[in-house]
Amino acid sequence: MVHASLSGTGTAPELVRDALRAALGPAGTLVVPAFTPENSDTSRAHLEAVAGMSEAEAAEYRAAMAPFDPDATECPTMGALAECVRSTSGAVRSAHPQTSLAGLGPLAPKLLRRHPLRSHLGRLSPMARLYRADAQILLLRVGFEVCSAFHYAEYLMRPRPPRRVYRCVVGDKGNWVPYRDLSLDDSDFGEIGARLPGRLLTAAAWASKPVVLCSMRDVVRHARGQMSGYRRALA
Repeated sequence: MVHASLSGTGTAPELVRDALRAALGPAGTLVVPAFTPENSDTSRAHLEAVAGMSEAEAAEYRAAMAPFDPDATECPTMGALAECVRSTSGAVRSAHPQTSLAGLGPLAPKLLRRHPLRSHLGRLSPMARLYRADAQILLLRVGFEVCSAFHYAEYLMRPRPPRRVYRCVVGDKGNWVPYRDLSLDDSDFGEIGARLPGRLLTAAAWASKPVVLCSMRDVVRHARGQMSGYRRALA
């Protein structure tokens, strides 16, 4: 599971994709977040898009929004590598209209086959299957603040976080569908990552920025423990 920023490297995403696949070998599977947060009327991406619009203009904008299409909808906010993997011939993408994952390799169809609306990154999502498969996480020139596996830790917390209503466009243009899921919060992910024991991380650098490799199981378990402690105290 790779989160990456290639900005400033001068390296084409196709070269990075191919290098990662070569490192994984023919039996390995490469997975990236292919999230589309703009397909939500409460996300930062969507709120920024309608900022400055009148109420009527914002309503017209929402009515004209195209539905999520796993085969065609781009994931521009996830970076060049994620979009490259998503658009590569033979790639598989999960069906969630806001938090899909995309993958290349022999396990991609099994890992990404089912992704119900009510489980962004929870027990019924591909993230849970990656966790059970003991996937590795590679943070390529990015920090733990974007480590989406930490969201899975939120689903494992006790007590569980509250739920809220989300909305997204599916099926037809402007067809906003509501659903309920956990109220996800990534605001402390960077701090959680900074508290992880060094023995869990393999660190290096590329193009003047850090690179970290770690076990999803290990870091999610530690993140769950942290969240279950101080988040409950802050609630």
